[in-house]
Amino acid sequence: MNTHSGELGQPVRQVIVGEGNAGQRIDNFLHLQLKGIPMSRIYRILRRGEVRVNKGRIRQDYRLRAGDVVRIPPLRYGSQPRVVRPDEHGLGQLRGSVLFEDKALLVLNKPAGMAVHGGSGLRYGVIEALRALRPDAPFLELAHRLDRDTSGCLVIAKKRSALRRLHTLLREKEVEKIYLALLKGCWRGGARRIEVALRKNLLRSGERMVRVEDEGKPALTVFEPLEATELATLARVTPTTGRTHQIRVHAAHMGHPVAGDDKYGDAELNGRLRGLGLRRLFLHAYRLRFPHPDSGEMLLLEAPLGEDLRQVLGSLGVGLKAGSGSP
Repeated sequence: MNTHSGELGQPVRQVIVGEGNAGQRIDNFLHLQLKGIPMSRIYRILRRGEVRVNKGRIRQDYRLRAGDVVRIPPLRYGSQPRVVRPDEHGLGQLRGSVLFEDKALLVLNKPAGMAVHGGSGLRYGVIEALRALRPDAPFLELAHRLDRDTSGCLVIAKKRSALRRLHTLLREKEVEKIYLALLKGCWRGGARRIEVALRKNLLRSGERMVRVEDEGKPALTVFEPLEATELATLARVTPTTGRTHQIRVHAAHMGHPVAGDDKYGDAELNGRLRGLGLRRLFLHAYRLRFPHPDSGEMLLLEAPLGEDLRQVLGSLGVGLKAGSGSP
């Protein structure tokens, strides 16, 4: 590692990525390198191009390779790093949400409304809350992401080797993900395969939107109806790629947006379902199936549908078995 002086008399660091960090996202790498610096500031220096990899600008979701040279700018830490303590409500939500745990993995039923990490105006997310709950844990890192408003299965790696293996499984599409979604309208016909490219855009307000564009990244989602009413259809959704907002944008693209989606959804439908008790996005990561990163044994993990969403289905007259037991 080489350094030279930068602003405030602090050194600019040039960090060479080793095999142990290969496959890690740059934002998580910086979080470990910059102890005490909030994620919101880390994202700011990434957006401004102050962090460089091999002398080039990178996005916050860039995955490091062994041998990459990361330029880390000088930052003012202050006399005491500010530790964000999640509120008791957030901590309480996570205490009872563990679906599976061993020496390598921790799988949560992530609550809707909680981001997976802090930043962009959020004081904390799931990973910060977990670290607050388990201050002696040597390693806790997100293996993948869920949208803030999506509930369900979220995998946390408890050691570096498990994280690397999980990233490999995700890249090689060996992780089967199944979601439950309530979609607008009465579905006609059977399963549909939606394969259209998606591209992220940033609006003037700073809000991130994803659009269907031929120049975007390939994305594939399979929608299978479970039970339909005139107002809405409960569907099983299988994304084989993991693009941002993929399910929500693909659902809207085919004319069946996800209920409760205030970004890509239907305002009239959302209003009607609000009267039936729907207060959030009806998208739930129900099931994960993948080989254990250590043993290779196939794991099948399921997160039960929340009572709030079950009640909405009940109000629609949709059988709860489809939404809670065997989708």
